[in-house]
Order: sequence, then structure tokens, then C-alpha cells
Amino acid sequence: MEKTSHINIAMIEDIGTNGMAVSKVGTGVDGTKQRCGSTVSFHNIQYKVQQQSGFLCKRKILSKEILVDLKSVSLSFSALSPSPSLSSVFSSLTHYAHMNLQILSCREDVVMGTLTVRENLRFSAALRLHVSVPQVEKEARVNHLIKELGLTEVADSKVGTQMTRGISGGERKRTNIGMELIIDPAVLFLDEPTTGLDASTANSVLLLLKRMASHGRTIIMSIHQPRYSIYRLFDTLTLLVGGKMVYHGPAPNALEYFANIGYACEAHNNPADFFLDVINGDFTATAMTKVHGSEDLDFKELSSSRQSIEERLVDEYRNSGYSSNTRAELERIVKDKRCGSLPKSRTITYNSSFFHQLRWVLHRTFQNLMLNPQTSVAQLGVNVFLALIVGAIFFGVKDDQSGIQNRMGALFFITTNQCFSTVSAAELFITERKLFVHEYISGYYRVSVYFLSKILSDIALRTVTSVIFSCVVYFLIGLKSTAEAFFVFMLTVTLVAYTATAMTMAISADQSVVALANILMTITFVFMMIFSGLLVNLPSTKDWLAWLKYFSIPRYGLAALKINEFVGLRFCEEVVIRNSNMSAMTANCTVKTAGQTCTGEQYLEYLGIDYTCWGLWENHVALTVMMIIFLIIAYLKLRFIKKFT
Repeated sequence: MEKTSHINIAMIEDIGTNGMAVSKVGTGVDGTKQRCGSTVSFHNIQYKVQQQSGFLCKRKILSKEILVDLKSVSLSFSALSPSPSLSSVFSSLTHYAHMNLQILSCREDVVMGTLTVRENLRFSAALRLHVSVPQVEKEARVNHLIKELGLTEVADSKVGTQMTRGISGGERKRTNIGMELIIDPAVLFLDEPTTGLDASTANSVLLLLKRMASHGRTIIMSIHQPRYSIYRLFDTLTLLVGGKMVYHGPAPNALEYFANIGYACEAHNNPADFFLDVINGDFTATAMTKVHGSEDLDFKELSSSRQSIEERLVDEYRNSGYSSNTRAELERIVKDKRCGSLPKSRTITYNSSFFHQLRWVLHRTFQNLMLNPQTSVAQLGVNVFLALIVGAIFFGVKDDQSGIQNRMGALFFITTNQCFSTVSAAELFITERKLFVHEYISGYYRVSVYFLSKILSDIALRTVTSVIFSCVVYFLIGLKSTAEAFFVFMLTVTLVAYTATAMTMAISADQSVVALANILMTITFVFMMIFSGLLVNLPSTKDWLAWLKYFSIPRYGLAALKINEFVGLRFCEEVVIRNSNMSAMTANCTVKTAGQTCTGEQYLEYLGIDYTCWGLWENHVALTVMMIIFLIIAYLKLRFIKKFT
């Protein structure tokens, strides 16, 4: 994407002792003190997107203009028209993260559904207010904001998730807005704050925004088909068509402007709907229908008329007094020494230390984990259930030839189960992807803090489930009855779960669809399972395929479990022969049938496994190295996707 943007914010605020923006206070006509609003100016905004079309051999790259030479000045309570290019406006603005300019896409939630309204706002205050701000002041700000947003009655109610019922849609929107207002920004960008709300709730949200704007905060927003009671709240209106400006000026004057250029709004028609009809060409289609007296219009004629009206609207505005006034105002702003141009830097500053962020993010992550039964209780229950099933199937294995097969089957199932059970980790980054990108851009925390919190919380869950699974399945099957063997078994099972989880994170970190990530992980685990050492005799594998075994997590886990279990076991019958002349002496002989494997060491040699002490720990080291590599890949992917997905 190509972006050539220049955004100015009039520097009329002072920086307080705590590092936060403090707007200057002026005196109103009635003598009362009023907070002065900020002026945001847009200079020559250009936004292009590179699109690919065609097949691989004939692929073409086309450049599509989304925004074309936009110039505007916004102050107080402003609105941007619903437009396909509007998301690009907010996308380009994310490159200018700033402590006095906050951007919020209200189409997605930026709150944690398992937490209460107060807990979400407290989280924002803890990470976004400077560390020098006392905790008492942070709490007071949270309480004041709850009261200002009208959330007092639901302050201690959970926001709600897809699984649990929470607060209403309007209260959720106000909580989203409150997350940004915690730092008292001078400029607030809102992308469709009324999406998903009924008319009454949408009206209450807009009245709240209007009240905040009247206290000196500049609010720039997009909105989808507002009703008249909402439209009349706007101070400034900006209309775009095809990425080009067709109107920018006072909202009350918009109807008069369009009437003067030949587009009069009918009585009792909603101005917002009228503007959309005009810029989309529907107004022309209606007018032509009335002229021709027929609804059967030629498609080419209609398309041509829409194209011509778009060009006319752009030309009319370019030659209007509103456009000339905007250009003059922009020239004045550029010359004004008080005006500062924001750098085109993506550097994000933080108001708290790494460990302060880690404490709060880790606490929220663990709290979200515990309050999500589908990720905690369900996983624990499934693991206990599978342990009971496996234990019942292989209950009480014997030290004979059948015991070899049963042990191999049990250990293979345990290893593969540990791998496939980690598929749930794919949702760690995918479900919270938009929340993470928003919070990172807004300066809540570092990428490393978020990543480490997710890793630690998931490791805790995998540890608990692996330990419980091991305790149940080990003694039901009747594996080697020594304390050392049991703890090595538990360590191996847990290490396999860790490594498989790390691989799942590495695969899913840059994915946006859970189903696709699950498919990729399933295919990967199936190939790993084939080269685990049970389905295929690895020493007999062809050289051009043998290298695949080194990438198999189940292979290392299964090899370690086999060494731990089979070393020292005997699988042939022992017969006691008593010497008739020496009754006090006995000799034990092992009776071996042709084709039988009598010792665990013999079986391990047949499989090509080094069963020495180093051979056991070598597999543990290999799992640890793979886990570290996968975690590094996952972290690098996470740092990449945060670059404005």
C-alpha cells in the first residue's frame, strides 16, 4: 500500500506533570471556564492499494486509489460519511499514534468479555496512565468515567462473551469508548460507533458523544445511515465519493449547498439518506425515472449518469466557497507556529515499565482463562476422560509378548493425544487478534509482554492437565512401578505438550481463521505421527525420506517414553531348574521361543533407539530445542501481524 499523508494537530494543549495531555481552559461568552477544543487538519491525503488479479502465470498488479487529495479541517463534533474508503482513513491514521489522538474502531470490541466494566476500565487506566499517577487518582478517574458514561448500574457486571450473557449493546459501546477516554484525549476518532445498535440506543450513544464534544473534545467519526435526530447533532459534515471530497463544511448548511447545485431534498426526507442517494447516483436514477415516466432505464444510461454526477459533485465542491475557505484555513494552519506536524514514525511510547505491564496483562490473561470454561474446565475434563478410556483399554499390561504390543499402543496414543490436544492453543492469538492489535497500537503494552503472558498462562494449563492425565493413565495401565520412571514419564508427557503447543502457536500466530489454522496443524501432526516410530520402522526408511523424522515431535516423545518403560523389562517365561545333587542351589533359565523378544533392550535395539541414559535425555533436549524454535517463530510472526493488520 502507498500512503502519502500529512496530518496536523493544533498544539493547544499543555503536557501535565504526569505526562498526560491537559487542554488549556478559556473563558466563554458567559464568563464560565470552558475547555478549548483541538483542531485536526488533513493535508493532501493520498491512499493507494496494490491489488493482484489473474492466475499465477498471468498475475497482474493493479493500483487502486482509495483516497484522492483530501484536505479538511475538523474541530469540535464532526462526522465523516459512510464510505467504502473510510476504513482506509482510520487505517492510515494508525501510523500517527499519539497521546492526544485516539482511534477506535467501534465495529469490533476492544474490551475483554470475561471482565466487568470496572475491571476493563481499570486495566486501561493501569497501563495507559503514567506510573507517576497515584493508584487512588487512577481509581477516581475510573469511577468518574463510569458515572459520565452512565454505566453505574452495570459497573460490576461482566461485559459478556459469545458463551455468557453480559451487558447490553449500548452499554458495551460506551465501555469501548470509555477505554479510550481514560487518558482524556483531546481528539477521538470513532469508526461507526452505532453499528449493531437499535435506533434508541444509537441515539443515546451519540448524545453522550455530543455532550463530551461540548466540553472541548474534538470527535471525528463515521456513521452508518443516521436518523435525523442523530444527524442534527453534527457540527461538521464530510462527504466522499470514490475517495474524493464532494462536501466539507458545516452540517446545517449541507442541504442548502446541494440545493444550490441542483439537488434539492424533499420535505420530510432524512438528510443523511438524501446525501447517500445523491453521491451514490440513486437520486439521479429517481429523477430520470420521473422524467422518462418509466422504470425500465437502460443500464448503460444509468451507469453513465452516475459517473457524470460523481464528476460534477467533485467539480462543484472544488469550485465552491467551502473548498476555498478550507484551503485558506489549511494555509493559515501550516504557517501558524503553534502547529506541529506529527512524524511519520510508528514508534509507540509506553507509560509503564515492562514488569508493570506484565503483571497486569498476566493477571487479566489468567482471569480470562479461569472464567472461560470452554478453555479450562472443558480441557481438563476431556483429558481426564481420555485418560480413563486409555487406562481401561490397556488396563494392567502384562510382562509377556502381548505386553510389548500393548505398551507400544498405549505410549503411542498418549504421545499423539498430547499433540492433538494442543490444537485448542490456536485460538490464543486468533480470537484476540483485533484486541491485541488495538491495544498494542494504543500503547497498552509491548508485544513481548502480551506474548509472554499468553505463553505462561497456557503453560500453566498444559502443566495441570498433563500432570493429572499422567497420574490417571500411568497407574491404570500398570507401567513400570518405580518413582523415577513415573516422574520421567510425567516430564516427557508435559514436554511433548509444551512443544506441540509452541508449534501450534507458530502456525496460528499469523492466521486470521481458526478453521484454516486447525487444518494446517492437523496435516502437520499427521505427518509427524507417521514418522513417530510405530507406524513405520524408522531404520528401514529410505534415505530421501529419513530426514523427516527429525521434525517429528511424537518421535522424540515416544522414544523417550519407550526408553523409560522398556529398559529392564523381561518378556519371556523364567523356569526354575533344581539340581538333584545340590538342593540348596537353583538356577534360573529363560525359555525363549523362536521369534520372541525377551528383553526390553532387545526390542529397543530392533527399533534403532539408543536406550542409554544419554539417549533418554537426548530426546528431551531435542523437544526443548524444538519448543524454543517454535516460540521464536510465533513471536516473530506476532510482531509482524501487529504492523496494522
